[in-house]
Amino acid sequence: MSPHEKSELITPPSQPIPQEAFNWYDEYAHGIIDRREFMARLAGLVALGFTMTTLTGALLPNYALAEQVSFNDPNIQASYVKFPSPEGYGEGRGYLVVPSALLVPGAAAGDPKTLDPAKKAAVVLVVHENRGLNPYIEDVARRLAAKGYIAFAPDALYSLGGYPGNDDAGRAMQSSLDRAKIEQDFIAAARFLKAHPQSNGKLGAVGFCFGGYIVNMLAAAIPDELNAGVPFYGTPAANELRTRVKGPLMLQFAELDQRINDTWPEYEAQLKANNADYIAYLYPKVNHGFHNDSTARYDAPTAELAWERTLAYFAKYLQG
Repeated sequence: MSPHEKSELITPPSQPIPQEAFNWYDEYAHGIIDRREFMARLAGLVALGFTMTTLTGALLPNYALAEQVSFNDPNIQASYVKFPSPEGYGEGRGYLVVPSALLVPGAAAGDPKTLDPAKKAAVVLVVHENRGLNPYIEDVARRLAAKGYIAFAPDALYSLGGYPGNDDAGRAMQSSLDRAKIEQDFIAAARFLKAHPQSNGKLGAVGFCFGGYIVNMLAAAIPDELNAGVPFYGTPAANELRTRVKGPLMLQFAELDQRINDTWPEYEAQLKANNADYIAYLYPKVNHGFHNDSTARYDAPTAELAWERTLAYFAKYLQG
């Protein structure tokens, strides 16, 4: 991994939240400790002058902060569409966002826009974390569409009714599902998206946390169909699949994310053995989730740099 020194950091609060609190949140978010244990540990920081309101307000997501592209932005058109997943949960649903430049205005004022079959664009699958399709991931899909890509963000929780609007409930719902079927749902979603009538035939995928794992899994399960993958702080695919990975992959890691980083040396050794096309970045002094602008783990300069690299990577491999 190639460290890239940041020129600046987000301005910290008057009393910085201890790194241990971010580590505890990571354990809580990934099911290592439950909410009661997480809150009990935070309570121990009150003696240092923090209030529980300050701590939970900083650590838990606030999705009002995550909207960079409005759902009614005139440059995009968003909708929820279903797709078949015979080897997964039978049927899936996701958030499809199409650039307005690919659409034809309706015949009359107020009529919906329709697809222009003469126009094509690269397609990008956007994969959520371990709690379903939340507003942050929907906004990532809109950000990609605003850059000219057809973006599709499936919801692994669709078979249970979809993302419930609450991360705790979403996390519990996702953990109750059959992981193999979830993986098949995302493989089906990738193929559904690549076959979109306006696809240029080039498929990319970007994912975060669990979604980073899914991107690595897709790179192993359908290596000839995925044209570029960008996993953010994701674990590798199962050992028996890793020999199939050939890339291109751009892997994004956070220096303080020891749990994920510990999986990298073995994975990188396999990528080298495969002669895979990959590049990896380790961003200094940031936490797992640094791209998620709904929590205090967000680091704006690092997130912007990683996203600029992501867009450049997709432009290189998907638009040529």
